[in-house]
Amino acid sequence: MENFIVSARKYRPASFDMVIGQNTITNTLKSAIKNNHLAHAYLFCGPRGVGKTTCARIFAKTINCSNLGENAEACDKCESCLSFNSSRSFNIHELDAASNNKVEDIRSLNDQVRIPPQIGKYSIYIIDEVHMLSSSAFNAFLKTLEEPPSHAIFILATTEKHKIIPTILSRCQIFDFSRIRIEDIVGRMMFVAKSEGIIAEEEALHIIGQKADGAMRDALSIFDQIVSLTGKTITYKDVIENLNVLDYEYYFKTIDGALMGDVSSVLISFNEILEKGFDGHNFISGLNSHLRDLLVCRDEATLPLLETTASVKQRYLKQTARCSVDFLFKALEIGTNCDLTYKGSKNQRLHVELALIRLCRLMSENGSEPEKKKPELKQDKSPVKNSEEEIPLSTSSRIIHSDTKTATSDTESKDPEPGRHTPVFEKPSKIFSIKDVISDDIPDGKTPVEQSEIKVNETEAASKEAFTIEAFEACWPDFVSQLNGEGSRIMSMFKSIKPEIDNEQTIRIHLSNATQKGYLYTEL
Repeated sequence: MENFIVSARKYRPASFDMVIGQNTITNTLKSAIKNNHLAHAYLFCGPRGVGKTTCARIFAKTINCSNLGENAEACDKCESCLSFNSSRSFNIHELDAASNNKVEDIRSLNDQVRIPPQIGKYSIYIIDEVHMLSSSAFNAFLKTLEEPPSHAIFILATTEKHKIIPTILSRCQIFDFSRIRIEDIVGRMMFVAKSEGIIAEEEALHIIGQKADGAMRDALSIFDQIVSLTGKTITYKDVIENLNVLDYEYYFKTIDGALMGDVSSVLISFNEILEKGFDGHNFISGLNSHLRDLLVCRDEATLPLLETTASVKQRYLKQTARCSVDFLFKALEIGTNCDLTYKGSKNQRLHVELALIRLCRLMSENGSEPEKKKPELKQDKSPVKNSEEEIPLSTSSRIIHSDTKTATSDTESKDPEPGRHTPVFEKPSKIFSIKDVISDDIPDGKTPVEQSEIKVNETEAASKEAFTIEAFEACWPDFVSQLNGEGSRIMSMFKSIKPEIDNEQTIRIHLSNATQKGYLYTEL
């Protein structure tokens, strides 16, 4: 029975061209070899599983190759390459600084550096996890690293560059390795699956790539784990069940329910998620990522930021077409606040549910903002038009509120009495005419509309002669009695109001609270 070799080792790149996602670094290293422009010390730094040690080994093998190709790749046929491939090369030395971090280990390395190579031109020393060296070990390594023998080249690798002392950094050429894109990881796994005769769904490989977080080694390890469970077929369902990943269908369903304002379906979906053993914090974090993906789909310039398959991308485009930008921004604000305050909540389930309820109410809140419409006039009670110039009085009525601070009027108001707020002149939401109550001189045979169209210049003189303070005060109870159909609260409010007349153009009405203001504008 043949021994199983994990994919991360079996399909480890053996040349620069096989390295995934680090084209800039590999091209620079090949150019240095081709032009014979080699430094004595290199520092490879970056996240785990992105190819630091792999590139260091390929670089070491290529330097000593005696028959380089035109593209500066090792031939894999000379003695140096064959000895490296069979792990018996004496010119390439690997040291794990995590377990050899004492000053004695570095002193032994300094003595070993003096020995010239047996085959080839250079002795290469690869020190992995170099940040684990102690301070004394770093100091002991400084002199050798600065002025090594002409045949010695050091390649240091680390995941935590900030832990390396500046004196070491200044003596090295530094190469920063980046995380591998999901597309590159998926492409590499598809190559491995094809080589192994495995049928894999693209969506399943995308989930593995997302879980790997930019590390090729992690992705291949997860790939082997799924293959051990499912055999020669990898499906999306098997991957999310094995990796305990929440199905993105729940995120699409949650946003659909929020757009329809269906609180019940959203809460039921969240309950299903909890019953499957998922954490509410992970769900709200995934929902925020889903909203972010919907937002980047709205613009073609940001569409490349969406890392998913073509079929899922179409679903994102379809759902984002139903979402407004305001909805997405407010939903992200709700989700982010829930994410930040989740751990501090004593009832975490209720905390998430309240956020989902607020999410469902976004559409109704946006749609419930009333448009400001002009008030309809009651011709049977106050036959007037909206235009002040066509009202059959000398001037239009003004209602003055004492609970506001600004004033707008075409006439100067008197100074308010002590203890009262500055009066404000505003148009009422429904215009009524006291003139109709105190005037009995309406021509016969005229309809209310025709009566309201009497010219101002014909009635102005008569109005001035007929209007007196005593007549107005006598007619005020008659006007209040006409409001009998408006409700008991309106009647009670107007009975308690004692209007004051400044002049023929201004009637001052003082309201005691904001409730009366609301009744006056909405009920009348």
